[in-house]
Amino acid sequence: MIPPVFDYVRPSDLGEALRILKEREGEAKVLSGGYSLLPLIKLRLAQPALLVDLRDVGGLDGISRIGDEFRIGGRATHRRILEDAALGTALPIMPDAAAGIGDPQIRNWGTIGGSVAHADPAADWPAVLQALRASIVLQSTNGERIVPARGFFIDTFVTGIEPTEILTEIRIAVPAGRTGGSYQKLERRAGDFSTVGAAAQMTLGADGRISQVGIGLTAVGDAPFAATDAEDALRGAQPGDEMFRSAAGAASRQSRPATDSHGPAEYKRAMVIEMTVRALRAALARAQG
Repeated sequence: MIPPVFDYVRPSDLGEALRILKEREGEAKVLSGGYSLLPLIKLRLAQPALLVDLRDVGGLDGISRIGDEFRIGGRATHRRILEDAALGTALPIMPDAAAGIGDPQIRNWGTIGGSVAHADPAADWPAVLQALRASIVLQSTNGERIVPARGFFIDTFVTGIEPTEILTEIRIAVPAGRTGGSYQKLERRAGDFSTVGAAAQMTLGADGRISQVGIGLTAVGDAPFAATDAEDALRGAQPGDEMFRSAAGAASRQSRPATDSHGPAEYKRAMVIEMTVRALRAALARAQG
């Protein structure tokens, strides 16, 4: 299908990009890597009057540790996340997710900010960020706004970003103590969007029980979400397969999958249990060292 006609600009810095968004409020879409937005434009599911390409905007692609948190620029590519040694050592769930996104070309060009802002209901990063209780930094001409990942994903392709804002950074607390995480996804073929994806981050207390836990699910609802019922079941519990399977059952009951080309809804609910158990097992193994 031929995409609709639209204007195109490549601002040289963030300030210029934000001014353009303010001047053309509600008409513009931000382009980062392009692998999320451009297919929708081609299918006319998105019809912006103006495309604001951030390719020339510097300073948005770094990964750094500032104090007790990692800061990941919105234009950091999946490959950059995959290859960042410090991030991967502290948060192995991040390269878990990055490694399974698309093919090498998509990982080289696609960005975490573009994926998060796009909010595809089957995307990988939203589930991971909710499991990690990450924060999302949004910038406008009025200044900076920091919002939690939980609650940011509202509906299919709908987030808490205002039309005049750009997602500039993602912040994740550096894990303390005996902590581990894992992202597990079921896919029809390597690099495909998830049929079911489960992210788990777990911290063990001195007594070996689960003191903190986060679980994010993707592809089984109108938007990725935190499996809070499963988290409540696990918090304070002794970790083990029986406990994991019980909590995964709670996650499955909280899911709302739809029957589509990836499979029937009942199959996906069953796979929520399996992927959640796998993610919890791997998170526990990493937490135990």
